[in-house]
Amino acid sequence: MGSADDDIAITPVDRAIERLRAIYRGWTRDTSVAQMRSDWDLAFAGCSVPVRREPVSAGGVDGEWLVPSDAPRDKAVLYFHGGGFRIGSIASHRDLAARIANASGCQVLSINYRLAPEHRFPAALEDALIAYQYLRDQGLHPADIAFAGDSAGGNLVLCTMLAARDRGLPLPAAGALMSPWTDLTASGASYQSRAEVDPIHQRAMILALAKNYLGKDGDVSNPLASPLYADLSALPPLLVQVGDRETVRDDATELAARAKAAGVDVALQVWDGMIHVFQMFPEIPQAREAVASLAAFLRNHLHIGHQRAPQ
Repeated sequence: MGSADDDIAITPVDRAIERLRAIYRGWTRDTSVAQMRSDWDLAFAGCSVPVRREPVSAGGVDGEWLVPSDAPRDKAVLYFHGGGFRIGSIASHRDLAARIANASGCQVLSINYRLAPEHRFPAALEDALIAYQYLRDQGLHPADIAFAGDSAGGNLVLCTMLAARDRGLPLPAAGALMSPWTDLTASGASYQSRAEVDPIHQRAMILALAKNYLGKDGDVSNPLASPLYADLSALPPLLVQVGDRETVRDDATELAARAKAAGVDVALQVWDGMIHVFQMFPEIPQAREAVASLAAFLRNHLHIGHQRAPQ
């Protein structure tokens, strides 16, 4: 029988890790992609904060507005979910996007971009650009739009900015990235140094996801797939958050260093003891702190005056 001390020793991060492992344990080589997506959506279903949900077709891309009660209608955050370009959806990331909306006091448009292997690179990027164009077509100025995303969604934040810049399009006000996946070559030293403390993401898995996204002949160093290797100049201000236990830690820290060297205004936050996209788990105190910090960054760059208590 476990003692009270055993119970105290189980941290919120431990519980989050067990939630993740419970999902992965149910998957085998024979588990279909459709089943994986369904399992992931079910595991993270729900919404813990009071926002209004409005389905929308964002230029033909399936989307959902998450709107706090008194959010300005002329400002928006465009949210890209994570999941390695293979899983994840509006449903699985609804709670995280809604907490960002609630904490920032800004409406969030979350989209279901096309996923691989059915739709390989650059399908997801094309959908992200369409959604950005949709917001501008609704009358929103680029200075009143920010991007946010986690993991593969953080990749899309950067690549959508880069593609827009290279096409001569106006850029959004800012970008907020949580555990961004920026290097599909998986060459960061943290793949070795954090391998034992990262409970889920190992290099072989990351490389398999990259191949799934790009196809067997895809170029993992293409700057619109691996933005770590892009010319990062002229990007808007960025906030980069990452957990110190992540094998993909260097994807974030090296990105921040290279962006800063290119003259970009970058804020890097490395959270001790935290796992990949720990912000997904509101029961983790640091997740609430991180979302509050991210929301303050968004409010600052979108010039939203009021401040809300973090959920």
